[in-house]
Amino acid sequence: MRFARWVYGISGIYGLLILVPGFFLISQVAAPPIDHPEFYYGFYGTALAWQIAFLVIASSPVRWRALMPVTFVEKLGFFVPCLWLHLHGQLPLGGPFYGSLLDGVWLVLFIIAWLKTPRTA
Repeated sequence: MRFARWVYGISGIYGLLILVPGFFLISQVAAPPIDHPEFYYGFYGTALAWQIAFLVIASSPVRWRALMPVTFVEKLGFFVPCLWLHLHGQLPLGGPFYGSLLDGVWLVLFIIAWLKTPRTA
C-alpha cells in the first residue's frame, strides 16, 4: 500500500506541476494559432482532473483500488498515440514524444501499484 501511495501521490503532484502552466502557454505551444482552442483547454482540463484523481487514490489505495485500472487507460491515451505517430514519422523526437514515454513509465508503475495493493485492508 505504501508503494501505491507514493506512486500515485508523486504522479499527481508531478502532473499538476507540469499541466497547470500549460493553461497559460497556448501562444507559445501552438504555432500557428489553434483553430479550436477548446480542444487544447479541454485536454489540459481533463488531464488536470486526472491528477486530482491520482491524489485521491494516493490518499487511500485500498479504498480506491477499483479505480486504478481506469488510470491505466488514462496513461495509454497519450502514450500509445504518440508512440504510433512517432513510429509513422508524424511525431519527431522532442517534448511531446518524451512526455509520452514518461506516461508509459507511469503506466508500468500504476500496474505494479495495483498488483501490490490488497483488495481489502
